[in-house]
Amino acid sequence: QVQLVESGGGMVQPGGSLRLSCAASRIIFSNRVMGWYRQAPGKQRELVASIGSGGYTNYADSVKGRFTISKDNAKNTVNLQMNSLKPEDTAVYYCNANGPKGNWGQGTQVTVSS
Repeated sequence: QVQLVESGGGMVQPGGSLRLSCAASRIIFSNRVMGWYRQAPGKQRELVASIGSGGYTNYADSVKGRFTISKDNAKNTVNLQMNSLKPEDTAVYYCNANGPKGNWGQGTQVTVSS
């Protein structure tokens, strides 16, 4: 069974940065579409960013230019560098493998507040 474990969440002031990491086990990492989703209170879970096997990336309009997704196939990790954070980025962030019907991590809380 695929296991995805997120780390790196926390609280930061507006304008600050955080880096999320997701470690994947029992998965052939290089040929999977990996992604980060988030869910804020009272809202639906939404795609933040994804990266394909060839390195193609896709971002939600709300995070373009501020967030960067990357992966390390040798270490089976996918990372999300978040810069210029805004209060509206506050949410639980989830690592995902292979889309909404695929595998999910347990989530990590990101809070942006002054």
